[in-house]
Amino acid sequence: AELDLGNPDANLCLNCHQGRESSVSVSAALEGLDEDTVSDTLGFMNVHYFAAGATLFGTDAKGAFEYAGKSYAGRNTHVEGYAVCTECHSTHQLDVKADECAVCHRGANEEDGLATIRLSQADFDGDGDTEEGIAGEVETLHEALYAAIQDYAAETVGTGIVYDSHSYPYFFTDTNADGVADAEEASYGNRYATWTPRLLKAGYNYQYVAKDPGAFAHNPPYAIQILYDSLEDLGADVSGFTRP
Repeated sequence: AELDLGNPDANLCLNCHQGRESSVSVSAALEGLDEDTVSDTLGFMNVHYFAAGATLFGTDAKGAFEYAGKSYAGRNTHVEGYAVCTECHSTHQLDVKADECAVCHRGANEEDGLATIRLSQADFDGDGDTEEGIAGEVETLHEALYAAIQDYAAETVGTGIVYDSHSYPYFFTDTNADGVADAEEASYGNRYATWTPRLLKAGYNYQYVAKDPGAFAHNPPYAIQILYDSLEDLGADVSGFTRP
């Protein structure tokens, strides 16, 4: 099936911002493998940068890894006039038309202010702050997922893992077990190579959100759902969180 924003200019954006992996490709790579057994057939699967189009469509595109038995948000339609890429971003400079956002969202008249926007009063990340922008909810859950990934890697796989957003292929072996991606660790030769299917799915979703920094605006329910489900699948305590 093909997805269409109904706007030729916005559809042009999707050519580069649709991502290069999805639930479909990740599931195919993991087929027949035991969830918690390291497989030498697995390597990190990278969605690539700024898969904002896939995020916008949510489960219709399945850009993130979606867990079986769960339901996920579909396309984020926002409001008329601000529902496709070129209505929210300037066509050539690509920056957000923040001054127009401020008409409805007080304080969001500059790009830094976009992170203050929220509509739901639910405390998704369980930190007691329902005044922070939805970006803060996503950020806290994203941080929690990284901690859960590191715990699982150390305790279940037996090999520590660290992440560096600027070094390919992003996940590396934590050779000194300090939990930090040191300069000497963040190299291709030290790439993380002991993936289990469960760890790969969570790592994929962590990277998915990391590489779409606007996920909180493109489709916040979808972003929170995939973070929550990744945490739950890793065995993390999600009792304090709320799934949209």
